[in-house]
Amino acid sequence: MRKKPQLASLQLAIMRTLWQKGEATVADVRETLESEGRELAYTTVATMLAKMERKGQVAHRAEGKAFIYRPVLGQEQVSRSMVTDLAERLFSGDVTLMVSHLLDGCEISAAELTRLKALIRKKELEERNAR
Repeated sequence: MRKKPQLASLQLAIMRTLWQKGEATVADVRETLESEGRELAYTTVATMLAKMERKGQVAHRAEGKAFIYRPVLGQEQVSRSMVTDLAERLFSGDVTLMVSHLLDGCEISAAELTRLKALIRKKELEERNAR
């Protein structure tokens, strides 16, 4: 079975940068992280990108002396995996409890509630059609 992608905070910040830019050098990633309040050494970012590449999360191509990194994992793939892991670890797989905590802990607009209801109706239809 293939391991589901799980990213630590810094890895996720790096992936967000790559998802947003499509591809980036170590300096580009470092600059973006710095603008978000993460002051890291160039070597720290380079080391993290190399580790992420060994794990199959990013890939690079050389352009002159610079390595240009791109994401291998898709944002949707990582999001789904991490949310599923959160539901399992924190709520023992109880999705209703997890959603209840989200609804109680976040400000939700009427438009967001309407969208959530539509998503629930869509899921209900998918379940009915799967039977």
